[in-house]
Amino acid sequence: MKIRKAVITAAARGERLYPVADTVQKAMLPVVDLDGFAKPVIQIIAEEAFSSGIEEIGVVCAPGDGPRYLEAFASLRNNLLSSFKNTDWAQREAEKVDQLRQRLHFIEQSEPLGYGHAVYCARGFVGEEPFLLMLGDHLYVSEVRDQSCAAQLIALAVQEGCAVSAVNPTVEHQIHRYGTLTGKHMPNQRGVFQIDKIIEKPSLSTAELELQTPGLRSGYYLCFFGMHVLTPAVFQILQNQLEAGSQNTQLTPALQELATTEKYLALEVKGNRYDLSKKLGLLQAQIALGLAGQAHDETLTSMVDLLAEANQRKQSRA
Repeated sequence: MKIRKAVITAAARGERLYPVADTVQKAMLPVVDLDGFAKPVIQIIAEEAFSSGIEEIGVVCAPGDGPRYLEAFASLRNNLLSSFKNTDWAQREAEKVDQLRQRLHFIEQSEPLGYGHAVYCARGFVGEEPFLLMLGDHLYVSEVRDQSCAAQLIALAVQEGCAVSAVNPTVEHQIHRYGTLTGKHMPNQRGVFQIDKIIEKPSLSTAELELQTPGLRSGYYLCFFGMHVLTPAVFQILQNQLEAGSQNTQLTPALQELATTEKYLALEVKGNRYDLSKKLGLLQAQIALGLAGQAHDETLTSMVDLLAEANQRKQSRA
């Protein structure tokens, strides 16, 4: 199995990030990456995919957003070269933006008919190949030196020749936010599970009855990480949902069906995911990237200074 293509879903308008998301796609919000450079979120996600062996990326976007992304990247490139003339780092960053523009393909989701529908929109781009699926509003920080979360996932998918979803053990009071699954440990493979059952955003009572996974700490469940390697079989399952008249086609039921028809594994990825759409999500992601990357010392110093200032203000009011 060779995985050449990735799909990034970025069609949602980011209602929880208004008013900024009304004028700027949330995937274009700037974050300081591990290398210490500020970049749009979608560039950070795409560069993780490229560094993991991906050759082309299809971005599922809202109508009219494709040209807006391209214009924004062209402006970013030109500003790098004009504002930082004769500097090697700016030239290198501009070249990265050029490569990004050449390897991104934009796929419009004409109507907001659900996450599964957004994935289905990429069928023509993917063709009959396995593909990496990533979320346009999540950033991922690996705990493994020189191996990103996407690279961990792709390595297992290639080794086993099957679909693999990234998961994280998640404390019970948070599982209502995620697709949650249970499965059996694969022999002699730490953190790898054969998927049995998946439920989208279950209640705690449902999870206690149906989604307990032996070997996890008490009160923890396996939740989706926001990253999958899927086979093209998922498109036919989604098509069947659409032909049945679904107006809100979700991915999780399709993944449950996939688990019953072919080999499908879950990998406990060594890393963390940060949902930029939730309250303070962008701040959490920036802190995590700062502490894990080249800006570690600066990030840590800034945090200590802010905490000291906050404590001083609190004492002065007492």
